[in-house]
Amino acid sequence: MKMRVRKAVFPAAGLGTRFLPATKAQPKEMLPLVDKPIIQYGVEEALASGCDQIIIVTGRGKTAIEDHFDVSYELEKMLEERGKTELLSIVRQISDMIHVAYVRQKEAMGLGHAVLMARELVGNEPFAVLLADDVIDAQKPCLRQMMDVFEESQCSIIATQEVNGPAISSYGVLDAQKIEGKFDGRAFDVRSMVEKPKQEEAPSNLAIIGRYILTPTIFETLERTPLGAGGELQLTDGLRGLLSAGEKIYGYTFEGKRHDAGDKLGFLKATVEFALKRPDLGPDFAEYLRSLKIESPVEVA
Repeated sequence: MKMRVRKAVFPAAGLGTRFLPATKAQPKEMLPLVDKPIIQYGVEEALASGCDQIIIVTGRGKTAIEDHFDVSYELEKMLEERGKTELLSIVRQISDMIHVAYVRQKEAMGLGHAVLMARELVGNEPFAVLLADDVIDAQKPCLRQMMDVFEESQCSIIATQEVNGPAISSYGVLDAQKIEGKFDGRAFDVRSMVEKPKQEEAPSNLAIIGRYILTPTIFETLERTPLGAGGELQLTDGLRGLLSAGEKIYGYTFEGKRHDAGDKLGFLKATVEFALKRPDLGPDFAEYLRSLKIESPVEVA
């Protein structure tokens, strides 16, 4: 009987230092793209892809995430009393969206460690991992595209996209060979992977993006994987362990546009593009942007 992906894990225990001081007292996952927090885009993607359970790995100072997906009785009562039915529906839709469970990562010890923290809640079944920083705008959800590949291959899947030039050094990079004649030419057989290589040492231009489908054997592998740089347990090291044990991993170049909302410039670009797509905001916002007389920034000596 073929395995099916039902659970989605969201590592959300990071400190969000790239957005200080905004993230000093607010989780970076709760920073809004227009009027919706970053993490909600990922949760909605998982839901639209067929997942029925969400597991969020949190840490200290992350209670705002739990509050966001919980019922807010006081707010709902106020909106109901004031007859703001449209806003009330939006608020209730968030808490009714999907079942969410939480597990604490006491120390931020890397992505691999965050995934390992979800072991008891995941159990012995395949699961998805979504990094909220990567917001992917796609007609068919990115995770759903990957699930279609998983349902046929029954092996771990890593989302990937081509990144050229020096920027490749900011990513994990796949050493992979295209699988001809299957999956619309978008799948690759992964031979190895390198974390943040120098541009001249990168094995390809296929960068790892924050979507994974993993088989439960990843947990045993992560337990045996030694800590890497900075005393962190890297998911990339665990995936290399799966390959060494003979388990197959595919890379998949998804259809859609990925926004790096964990980067300030990427966050700003995503905000503009999502605002322009909104029927209630797009036309007026586009008109405003056209009215701006943008000059080149002045160089400071």
